[in-house]
Amino acid sequence: MMPNLRDTFFAGTVVLACFFHSAVHAFDLDELAERARILAEQPYQAPEPIPRFMRELSYDQYQGMRFDQASSLWADSDSKFQVMLFPAGLFYTHPVRINVIEADEVKPLAFHKDSFIFGDPEIEKRVPADLGYAGFRLTFPLIGAEEQNQFLVFAGASYFRGVGRDNAWGISGRGIAVDTGLPRGERFPSFVEFWLAQPSPGDDSIRFYGLLDGEDLTGAYEFVATPGESTRLDVKAVLFPRRAVEQLGVAPLTSMFFYGENTVRPRGEWRPEVHDSDGLLIENAASGEWLWRPLLNPVHLEMDWFSVERLGGFGLLQRDVAFASYQDLGARYERRPGTWVAPRSDWGPGHVVLVQLPTDTETNDNIVAFWKPGEPVEAGASYRFEWTVAFGAGDPVSSGLARTVNTFVGDGSIVGGGSVEGAYRFVVDFQGGPLHERPIGEEVLSRVTGLDGTEVLEHFVEYNDATATWRMSALAKPESGKSIALRAYLTDGQAALSETWSYRLPPDNDILVKRR
Repeated sequence: MMPNLRDTFFAGTVVLACFFHSAVHAFDLDELAERARILAEQPYQAPEPIPRFMRELSYDQYQGMRFDQASSLWADSDSKFQVMLFPAGLFYTHPVRINVIEADEVKPLAFHKDSFIFGDPEIEKRVPADLGYAGFRLTFPLIGAEEQNQFLVFAGASYFRGVGRDNAWGISGRGIAVDTGLPRGERFPSFVEFWLAQPSPGDDSIRFYGLLDGEDLTGAYEFVATPGESTRLDVKAVLFPRRAVEQLGVAPLTSMFFYGENTVRPRGEWRPEVHDSDGLLIENAASGEWLWRPLLNPVHLEMDWFSVERLGGFGLLQRDVAFASYQDLGARYERRPGTWVAPRSDWGPGHVVLVQLPTDTETNDNIVAFWKPGEPVEAGASYRFEWTVAFGAGDPVSSGLARTVNTFVGDGSIVGGGSVEGAYRFVVDFQGGPLHERPIGEEVLSRVTGLDGTEVLEHFVEYNDATATWRMSALAKPESGKSIALRAYLTDGQAALSETWSYRLPPDNDILVKRR
């Protein structure tokens, strides 16, 4: 389905040699799109892998090959940006061609073995002089003028990671997703070649290009990255399917949810919560609705399709940014970025798709969210999408409405939950927006709807002065053997005061108390 080790990425493939040439004219997206179109008309050819012993390195052996930051691209220039490089090896089984655009001239970036510091002299001796790179890290002085800070990483398949100034590494973006969650199995097209344009000394953004290739499609990408408190990546993509794609995932995000406040803590775990993201937020620009779906770690694969007439944006967010929620001095989950995707062109009607996979460890990414176009994706056609993806602290977007800050789920037949066997108690806290300065005496109502046969037995709202939140409590019961599905929001009787909270809990969960 997707890569298993979260701190690595699948390797890309080598582009066909006929697509590389030096140029004395400005390189642009149109030229790259023409290359991608021609490539799509040819049968897909898998690349030659790197030597077997390089693919069989242990994690520690691969990490022992460290890039010398003094060898960073543009380190000797006045540019504020520099580029660090990854060697091929371990999970990066194929090198990726990297080119540099300087003064409108395209030059290949040769592999330099002496740019790496080797912890094992035997491995250093065996590494080929022409091994090749697996990807790159971009650095910029985010904190101080004299320090280069990493803010964006491209390595493996079409994966990339970004962070804002105060974030720790967490969620990943991707160039594209193909058939994620479907029985036939997911495909992983790769960025096989990059072109990095050297920024001028005063530039606060960097432009680069990527050529995507895979069994199902090719693509040409233009990226403009702007680091800061929130790092922004502006993307233009032109896609050329080799065959019809059943489920095309545009602007996909990949994250991890092991357990949280709305799940049972695994036996033996001392940390209260473990996740990179705690929910999916969707803006339906046509209806004005903002929808929040807390994440799960299901027993079996779960997929949800959220219909949207006109997408305003979607994102996987880490709303809980309190250290006390995680208590992890190593992982620092409270610093993991929230990521928001906003179209910069009209994508038409379609669906935001949420895929949730079971995992028994925090080292596996098990959450994917992406946009699926409403129209079929056909072979021989071309498709253009433009969007911005922002990486920032917690929740990098504001709806103007009260937002969900807590979701608790319990048995609806025990003390504190209720007295209905087979029912669930939901407790949801809302904060901010129109509720921020609302007088406590003024009425706040809940609107709760049961879906797919779910019966709503009761619901009410009360102010929680301990946390300055408004708490919605609901008791609901699913049909036998079916998921419990709910939608709820707060209102003053006329207008919505909060975003819409949405929840679906499969029947095979560990919330209800097992009775003998």
